[in-house]
Amino acid sequence: MFSNYLSSIEDISIYPLIGLFIFVPIFTLWLIYALRLDKKEIEELENLPLDSSTNENNQK
Repeated sequence: MFSNYLSSIEDISIYPLIGLFIFVPIFTLWLIYALRLDKKEIEELENLPLDSSTNENNQK
């Protein structure tokens, strides 16, 4: 049903390309950021939900 509407729109094929060109650089930058994170920062983020000192501060 919707394919009939979409196929009648001129230059509709550009939208998937635009989406791809937006997604790939953002994903690549995020991946580089994640791989370059400091190991101590990763451990701190891993233990954040289990850290009792932050839980006590939030309850006050």
